[in-house]
Amino acid sequence: MDYDADLDATGLLCPLPVLKARKRLAALAPGAVLRMLADDPAAIIDVPHFCAEQGHDLLRADTSASPQIYLIRRG
Repeated sequence: MDYDADLDATGLLCPLPVLKARKRLAALAPGAVLRMLADDPAAIIDVPHFCAEQGHDLLRADTSASPQIYLIRRG
């Protein structure tokens, strides 16, 4: 899947991956897709919750990959 921006959040622990995603998404146009890489075990719970709370669409969450891959469409 195509994406408009990248965020490498590997090596960051909760809540930094979500905080960085929030900042990066704010700079994107509505409908743009952010690909985020993370290796924090809490991201599996935090990223879907963040998307639901902020009105973004979680298009993909490959949590079996290392690092995890998330595709988030800005709401």
